[in-house]
Amino acid sequence: MELRTGSRGLWTGFLRSAQLFPDRAAVVAQGTSLSYRQLRELAIRIAACIQAHREGASTPLTAVFAYRSTTAFAGVLGSLLAGHGYVPLNRTFPIERTRSMLVRSECRSIIVDTDSLPQMDALMEGADEPLLVIAPGLDDPRPYRARWPRHTVVGTADLEAYADWRAPEAHEDAIAYLLFTSGSTGVPKGVMVAHRNVTAYVDHTVERFAITEHDAVSQTFDMTFDLSASDMFVAWERGACVCCPSQKTLINPGRFIRDQGLTVWFSVPSMVALMKQTGLLKRGAFPLLRLSLFCGEPLPVSSAEAWAMAAPNSVVENIYGPTELTIACTGYRWDPKQTPAESEMGIVPIGAPFPGMDVLVVDEQLNEVAPGADGELLMRGPQMSLGYWKDPAKTAAAYVVPPGHKDMFYRTGDRVRRPAGDGPLTHLGRMDSQVKILGHRVELGEVEAVVREAAGVDGVVAIGWPITASGYGGIEVLIEGGPVDLDTLRAAVAARLPDYMVPRRWHVREQLPRNANGKYDRKAMPAVLGDNQ
Repeated sequence: MELRTGSRGLWTGFLRSAQLFPDRAAVVAQGTSLSYRQLRELAIRIAACIQAHREGASTPLTAVFAYRSTTAFAGVLGSLLAGHGYVPLNRTFPIERTRSMLVRSECRSIIVDTDSLPQMDALMEGADEPLLVIAPGLDDPRPYRARWPRHTVVGTADLEAYADWRAPEAHEDAIAYLLFTSGSTGVPKGVMVAHRNVTAYVDHTVERFAITEHDAVSQTFDMTFDLSASDMFVAWERGACVCCPSQKTLINPGRFIRDQGLTVWFSVPSMVALMKQTGLLKRGAFPLLRLSLFCGEPLPVSSAEAWAMAAPNSVVENIYGPTELTIACTGYRWDPKQTPAESEMGIVPIGAPFPGMDVLVVDEQLNEVAPGADGELLMRGPQMSLGYWKDPAKTAAAYVVPPGHKDMFYRTGDRVRRPAGDGPLTHLGRMDSQVKILGHRVELGEVEAVVREAAGVDGVVAIGWPITASGYGGIEVLIEGGPVDLDTLRAAVAARLPDYMVPRRWHVREQLPRNANGKYDRKAMPAVLGDNQ
């Protein structure tokens, strides 16, 4: 692919802010605060080291094997400032999965923080090519050099020597980050996101939400979740501070919001459900928040109401977007009077597309449905990513040209209702969340909506179970929190749903499984079904 050279890379906003606000905090992580000047200096030394050892690398990608640390943020910026895209790795993942990502990405350089170093022996097992290992927090690299003689290990003192940094050319089609997401075959898919994809999102977002250097922005997402890129690059575009809690701190997110003086909150909706369940969403609890964003899962109306009560001075927005459409590509602003009437199945709408993003709602033949009808959401525009890393078959299946169109669209796999008139897009669930029970097609989202309303709780997950030759034997519901009067709940749900849609078993748990991104882990739910309730 011939790269188009532009005047701007994803790093440009950070460098401008570092010039304008050198002494303002750029990031706070693990109790350490780095100013824009300090973060710039560390990132540039990392970049200069990569350039010195990996000049003209056949695959201009660098892995960042760091977790909620200042090294993680410096590593992301250092990779970009070297002219590379970054590939986030996560030490909380199984090492085999992480090794697969490293090998498949073909990275020849890796930035690692101190707490991730113990996994490096296993991670590099079978590494065919020598690696450049940059460990900014490693005081004595000699033991590692002795253990890894084929690889180059750079520690804290070594980085001081790397000052000969050359600003990279800004190729707008070059990969800014390569993010591996779950694949249906069990092998993670690598989504290639270009600089122009992310800068289009950042440009719209900083204006839409009026981000300034006075903002303190949460970083609740791990870097292997693309929403983390929003927190970093939206904040750094305008000189704001990224506040990254430890996993332990996130046990009490309310305290984190108050202690950091956050003005911008961004999380998955299930975190709201958990905070509501544990009594953290008291009226007026977060008066300093001026903006609250939710993405990654459907946002229940009841969760939005509870959050708006706890953060009375905050705008609440539900934003939507798969990784392939770069972080988020539609948005909807909560309105306590209007939103409940515009919602379906108790879920806040996903709203209208961001500038330049085109929407199609199509049937199974990819023909556009009539206004007011539902179908699969297809989108195209400046945020549509480049496709899947070295997987043309998967790319061709997901990026399609619908009948009557000349341009390529991305198939989201999400079922939405096409607006009638000026109404918002409403999210009706995944296309694959429709299951067949006794020959009937059942939308699991509809079952969840009825149970949520009847139980008065937000944490509800419905699954088809057990698997049968013709579909599923029935529906089982998992409820987070409680206590719940199951007899009363069964009767209320049975009064509203036909027999084949009424859950056959009910499971109440203090907490339901979540994946590394904080979302409900639906694939892990069957393991919870051991007890009959």
